[in-house]
Amino acid sequence: MTESARFDRGHTDDLMTFLAASPTPYHAVATAAERLEKAGFKQVAETDAWDGTSGGKYVLRGGAIVAWYVPEGAAPHTPFRIVGAHTDSPNLRVKPLPDTGAHGWRQVAVEIYGGPLLNSWLDRDLGIAGRLTLRDGSTRLVNVDRPLLRVPQLAIHLDRSVTADGLKLDKQRHMQPVWGLGRDVRDGDLIAFLEETAGIPAGEVTGWDLMTHSVEPPAYLGRDRELLAGPRMDNLLSVHAGTAALMAVASSSSQPASIPVLAAFDHEENGSQSDTGADGPLLGTVLERSVYARGGSYEDRARAFAGTVCLSSDTGHAVHPNYAERHDPTHHPRVNGGPILKVNVNNRYATDGSGRAEFTAACEAADVPFQSFVSNNSMPCGTTIGPITAARHGIKTVDIGVAILSMHSVRELCGADDPFLLANALTAFLER
Repeated sequence: MTESARFDRGHTDDLMTFLAASPTPYHAVATAAERLEKAGFKQVAETDAWDGTSGGKYVLRGGAIVAWYVPEGAAPHTPFRIVGAHTDSPNLRVKPLPDTGAHGWRQVAVEIYGGPLLNSWLDRDLGIAGRLTLRDGSTRLVNVDRPLLRVPQLAIHLDRSVTADGLKLDKQRHMQPVWGLGRDVRDGDLIAFLEETAGIPAGEVTGWDLMTHSVEPPAYLGRDRELLAGPRMDNLLSVHAGTAALMAVASSSSQPASIPVLAAFDHEENGSQSDTGADGPLLGTVLERSVYARGGSYEDRARAFAGTVCLSSDTGHAVHPNYAERHDPTHHPRVNGGPILKVNVNNRYATDGSGRAEFTAACEAADVPFQSFVSNNSMPCGTTIGPITAARHGIKTVDIGVAILSMHSVRELCGADDPFLLANALTAFLER
């Protein structure tokens, strides 16, 4: 790869478009599906019988998507090569009875999802987006992508202790956003507003999965624009890279030896235990049905899974210039240094020595540099869908990602070159 190609910003420009179009997991999978459709992939319904034809296919379920490409002549026991990621991010989600308020302010009742940096949500212009379910069982996506809500911070004059003791936020009392004025709080106002916004007849919405998002768009940052600031990079950065890699392999003139797969799950931030999470049966069901649709037996399924490898791609921690002591002293991943290989001997990450060799081979094939990440022994280590995927399906799994700062903030920071480098490594992995 030439130096000019390595730092092509076209991929990062497209990532910014993807982030802006995907304020929720439901929008993220819809955006990915739209791109896959343009590349010739076809949606298959889980309730239909599947055939064994070649080509690109995908399944949508809630905020999750599994897409795969079957090469011409693929045998039933052909192994899979999987890029795993997740579509959800920590945020503020709307409660079942959303209309509330006090002292002349109209507010929206929210619940904390995952582990957000709460202070990053203060004094931000927030929109609201998600999925509306109608009386007939159909669903509609809605996205109010303008300043609609705000969680106002208390003025320092009313709490001088913050200068000495730091900001302390109560999740229930301090995080409810305002969205207008009015002494009379009327039940149903928020949903009625969203029905009108989405062009849905009044009273038709009977269920909702709604969440807030910052309306500030992604942007290049720095003197030389070598950084990227934006929302939900944990982990839509990986979803976008995995989608691009799958499309690249499917459109290549040479057929891959394995079946390339993108599996992007919901609910990673709260444990993955749902029908759309990595700890659910979705991925295993899709892979098994693909084997059986091509005339395979249980023996073929076992052979395919035994030869399968998954790269679990999620963001990791770049060394922080103000908190370097929080990192392992010999492992300091840097932004724009290429993707990271994530290791934890207590299996918080699934990588082992043979997994490292798999990732090394992919990076070498793509001429992409990579770095190693391991946590400081004194700090608890986070985890990913990697160990879950390995344990649930018996699949060799390797944890990788891109090093960022401000993880779980409403606005995160990465190197502007790293998304492109990750996508190239994933493409080489899927092609192997």
